[in-house]
Amino acid sequence: MMSITTKRKEFGSRLRELRKKAGLSQEELGFKAGLHRTYIGSIERGEQNISVDNINKLAKALKISAKEFF
Repeated sequence: MMSITTKRKEFGSRLRELRKKAGLSQEELGFKAGLHRTYIGSIERGEQNISVDNINKLAKALKISAKEFF
């Protein structure tokens, strides 16, 4: 079974991949999602336990469905 930390890191890697594919900086994504750029960075590094609400904000900002993170 995967640890929580491993799952957070996988989510963060996926977020970084999708953000770069969209051609956005962490700051630009944060602005579009209404989240601070440092929070985006900490998610990408697997340091944050992100809420479902913030997953949905990020998905909307990236113009994808939330399930595409998983």
